[in-house]
Amino acid sequence: MNSLKFSALQDRKPVKINVRGEDICVTRIGDEVFAIGDVCTHSDASLSEGDVTDFKIECWLHGAEFDLRTGEALTLPANIPAKTYQVNIVDDVVEVQVN
Repeated sequence: MNSLKFSALQDRKPVKINVRGEDICVTRIGDEVFAIGDVCTHSDASLSEGDVTDFKIECWLHGAEFDLRTGEALTLPANIPAKTYQVNIVDDVVEVQVN
């Protein structure tokens, strides 16, 4: 498990963290935080460099979109979902759990 400050996260500005060797894209939307595998399932591009709209993140390289809540690949060229991670917020600390 890795942690960071909730107050340090900017709304809809994804950041990349590494937990136990896994790159994870963490995104705050309002009072919620989502964690998804940082690597696009289509092209190995970093999702944390993409744009967030609604509850979707768009891969900067080819435009594939993923649902931040479920990891579902929403648009081509991606057709494989991204892994999602459980997030807990305790006293301004964001905890991302990796099993």
